[in-house]
Amino acid sequence: MKITILCAGKIKEKFYRDACAEYARRLSRFCTFEVAEVADENTPQTASPAEEEAIRRTEGKRLLARIRPDDYVVALAIGGKNWDSECYSRHLSDLMLHGKSSVTFVIGGSLGLSGAVLARADEQLSFSSFTFPHQLMRVILAEQIYRWFKIMHHEPYHK
Repeated sequence: MKITILCAGKIKEKFYRDACAEYARRLSRFCTFEVAEVADENTPQTASPAEEEAIRRTEGKRLLARIRPDDYVVALAIGGKNWDSECYSRHLSDLMLHGKSSVTFVIGGSLGLSGAVLARADEQLSFSSFTFPHQLMRVILAEQIYRWFKIMHHEPYHK
């Protein structure tokens, strides 16, 4: 299985990059794993709602350009479905059993995802009602993907 985390923006902080690299290393025994980035837009503090929507649309076009037609797309969104780790591990396993060989998790920029990206998604996933910096969300998501594979393989880690 190929797992991709597709993100708007780059990670600037070394400790986040190091954490993502560690989970990528750990995941290499379970799947093909990659993090793909597209450029994010500069968002002025005083951006109007119309400007914010334009920024989401621009970032959304970049994200959609990186998604293949056969990808199973999971958009990270506050309004998405909440799962616990064991249930999502079973869900991911079911996706694999039903022929989904490429799963792409999409993390938006600071303003979230465009409507077009949400419409393309096969599902929306929420980790919390809290808002997380998108750089930190990559680490949290990479850790959870690792946890899901450990659960799938009945290996200790997840408790």
